[in-house]
This record gives sequence, C-alpha cells and structure tokens, in this order.
Amino acid sequence: MEAVARAPEEALKPRRLRRASPLNFQPWIPGAAWADVMEPRPMGGRLRAIRRIVLAVLWTLVAIPIQAVLIRLPGRASIAFGRRYHAVLCRLIGLKVQVVGTPSRGPSVLFVSNHSSWLDILVLGSVLEAAFVSKAEVGQWPVVGLVARLGRTVFVSRKRSGTGKETEAIQERLAAGDSIILFPEGTSNDGTRVLPFRSSFLAVASAAREVQPVSLVYDRLGGLPACRRDRPLFAWYGDMDIATHFWRIARRSGARATVLLHEPADPAAFPDRKALTAAASEVVAEGAALLRQNRPAQPLALRPPGAAGA
Repeated sequence: MEAVARAPEEALKPRRLRRASPLNFQPWIPGAAWADVMEPRPMGGRLRAIRRIVLAVLWTLVAIPIQAVLIRLPGRASIAFGRRYHAVLCRLIGLKVQVVGTPSRGPSVLFVSNHSSWLDILVLGSVLEAAFVSKAEVGQWPVVGLVARLGRTVFVSRKRSGTGKETEAIQERLAAGDSIILFPEGTSNDGTRVLPFRSSFLAVASAAREVQPVSLVYDRLGGLPACRRDRPLFAWYGDMDIATHFWRIARRSGARATVLLHEPADPAAFPDRKALTAAASEVVAEGAALLRQNRPAQPLALRPPGAAGA
C-alpha cells in the first residue's frame, strides 16, 4: 500500500468532531484527533443508568428483609451482611473500589474519613465493618432512612442542646465493641480538598481502642485518571438533589474510588483531643492529595506531636 502525501495546509486543519463535546477540548497537536473524553452517548448512557438503577433497587428490596432478620440475631452476621450489601451495590452501579492498606479488624475502632458524597457511604461500607454517624434528617428519608437504621447508623442532630447525649450514645457503642465511621469535616464538599477536621467530632475518641484515618478519593472516570474538573461529578453537597445525582453517576462508566487506610493509633497517646484532631486531619488531607494527583500512595503514620517521624 502506498502512502499518499497530504498538502501541509491539509495536515494542519483540525479534524471535525463526530459529536459535540461539552468540555470544549482543543487538539493537543496540529491535525491531531480531538480527545474522546466526553459525555456518554445519550441513548447508551440512559439505558446503562436505567439498568443499574433497577438492579440497585431490586438488590435493596432483597437485602432489607434479610438484614431485618440478621440484626435481631446475636453475633456479627448483620455487620458482615451490611458490608456485603454495600459491596454488591457498588458493583451494580458501576463503581469499582480499590483499597490500599489494611483496615483495623479489632473492636472499638473509630474510623475518620474525608467526605464529599453520599457515595462515600457505599464505598466505605463495602470496605469497613462499622456503623456510620449521620445527620438526623437522613433517618426520615424514604427507603434510605430504613436502610440506614438497619445498618445500625447513629443519628445526630445539629442542635447544640443534644450534643452531649449524642456523644454519650456514640461512646456507648464504642465501649460495647462496635466500630464507628465518622466524617469530622462536618459536611461534604466538592471533592477537590479536605476541610479541617472539627475537634468536637473527636470527643468520642476517648472510648475507642484505636483511631484509624481514611483518605477517600474518586480517581477514575471512563477508565482514565480523573482530573480536577471530573471531581464535581462525584461530589454531592449543599442543596443537590440525590435522585438527579444518582442518575448522573449511573450513566457514566469506568468510575473508581480508592480508599487509603492509614496506620491506626491509640488515642490515649495524644495529649488532648485537639492534638489528635490536627494529626488525623493532616494525615487524611495528605493521603487524599496524593490520590488526587494520581501518585502512588502508601498508608501514613498517625503520630502525636513531637513523636519520632511526626
């Protein structure tokens, strides 16, 4: 086959798009094809979303009565099934979960993580055998509230008047051997940063045997490394509608979340609650920054101020 030479002016002409790009990409070299990182094709994306949502709803309807029975039985069967439920749900909606590090398997572990989306519940629930702490309004949501209660979620209000009782309730759960997942930022955000942890959230740490920091980042989309402009797709915060957000996520393919489990530490090794809060916040933020930059990340040590290597 002979190569056909092209006129220089023809080679420099940008090629036409096969479909419109909402992100306004530019050719990376003269005459190169446009990047194909685009929204899913309308019909394909809708069919994918419908299939995933139907399967997720069916799985939830099957899981609810099973968990309702297991939660009344002695032992940890309900905890193990809760983790299984979240793991299957992640697969059904097309979200792959990668884990770096090892979760502490002992009783009374307080996991502290950054928070950017309702998806965090599914991801962390698929990795950790622990109960979540959530705002009281979630308990009133249809279906979601029921699933949360069956998952032994601890509900807390945002009123200062109830803070003491809620702290005691979480400490009692930890003292009884339950592990708890806490989001000390106090809110979710756009996923491009980790907000400073609030020391008031770690008032419960005194009842924990260990505190383990966790960094969670959504680092793949369409099978490619996610960039800064992709992160708001996963983020759910402010007054966003959860149904609309779920639909948008379900349409996409090749999504992945990476969970970086840092080294646990004894909370008693820290001089006070503020020192523990600052150290945990720094470790989680540093780990999340590495994941957002698509750099190799290893578990970081949680150490008191002034400790060797801190």
